Amino acid sequence: MSAAVRERLIAHAASEGLAVKMGLKVVDVTAGCAVVEMLPGAEDENLFGYVHGGAICSLMDEAFQLACNSHGTMAVALSVNVVFHSPAEGGVLLRAEAVEIHLGRRTGTYSIRVVDAGGKLIASCQATAYRKNVPLPFIGDSSGEGGKAFKKGTC
Repeated sequence: MSAAVRERLIAHAASEGLAVKMGLKVVDVTAGCAVVEMLPGAEDENLFGYVHGGAICSLMDEAFQLACNSHGTMAVALSVNVVFHSPAEGGVLLRAEAVEIHLGRRTGTYSIRVVDAGGKLIASCQATAYRKNVPLPFIGDSSGEGGKAFKKGTC
């Protein structure tokens, strides 16, 4: 992954309306991987006082979109399957880590996990992205970005 792709992805994520509204912060982006955090507040609570599943899904989606677009070509979600394992408490930092499991010519598969500050697993997700054969619109020509070798399954 080039430094230009990394910098532009992080800059665009920082200015996305929903990411700003939800306080999503990019921690790291590497080829096929991304880490994003949020500190949920009272406005993120569900009926039972826990962090709303929609907020957790938004956190996962942010990490997913950064990981699948890290190769410099546009990728969009095809499917997302989320499992909630434990309730998340408001005011406790949440971290989503997206890891590329498979990268093909037209699709990519990702595993996303959300843990709290104590390392407790909150949610996990299997997601598939469709890889369009066009450069990211805010990058320009990204020839040579896709297909670079890296170790699968870890960030």
